[in-house]
Amino acid sequence: MTTVATSNTVEYRKHGHLATVELNRPRVLNAMNRAMHAELAEIWDDIEADDDIWAVVLSGAGRRAFSVGQDLTELAERIGDGACTRSSFGSAGKPGYPRLTERFSFAKPIIAKVSGYALGGGFELALACDIVIASTDARFGLPEAKLGLIPGAGGVFRLPRQVPYRVAMGHLLTGRPMSATRAYELGVVNEVVDGSELDACVDRWAADVLACAPLSIRAIKEAAALSANLPLPAAFAADYPWERVRADSADATEGPLAFAQKRLPHWTAR
Repeated sequence: MTTVATSNTVEYRKHGHLATVELNRPRVLNAMNRAMHAELAEIWDDIEADDDIWAVVLSGAGRRAFSVGQDLTELAERIGDGACTRSSFGSAGKPGYPRLTERFSFAKPIIAKVSGYALGGGFELALACDIVIASTDARFGLPEAKLGLIPGAGGVFRLPRQVPYRVAMGHLLTGRPMSATRAYELGVVNEVVDGSELDACVDRWAADVLACAPLSIRAIKEAAALSANLPLPAAFAADYPWERVRADSADATEGPLAFAQKRLPHWTAR
């Protein structure tokens, strides 16, 4: 069964245990305006609350762009109207707070499907996802320094954590873009395929994620994120709430039983 919720700026679908979220402003390369941020916040809330959704695919409408980030035309209009207040890091006090880039405890895995441009806030969205699949024509970049801005939705923090520091600074301080191939070489992207194969490739990744125990996925994601900067002994000793849920779940016994009985497991996320 497929459930569809289409707004002015985002198309949100549920297909069984998979949610798809498509930024839907292709005429402006899926630039994110205030309305889109507000609608996305409702969608992320719904996904987090829906026990039947186990994974998410995030994409942009059309083939020209995943997203070019903040809608600068809207920003310029707000500056002209005197309605724009100073901003720095994060989205507190703005529409859509907390945005995906600040939902640090978002438990369900998100796969970014990237074709065309992923610039500024669009690249920051991809950096906040767990798996990134790109078409060969994808281009990633953080050009904020050229615009008198900063990558305040996490790019200035996440890029140096996900690629070598000096490589990250080279992109942050010049706004230079990187190709899909270069992003793959740096580990920003999991797989690069021809544009005609992108949908099928993402479908395979989503199927592989959904074949795993959903509570295991959430526990693994949480533990990897929370322990990233901990010494190894502290990482082992830390408390991980989703791991406590998984350890006491029916799925924790279903997996070994299914293996012993030579059958596919039936996951319930309970």
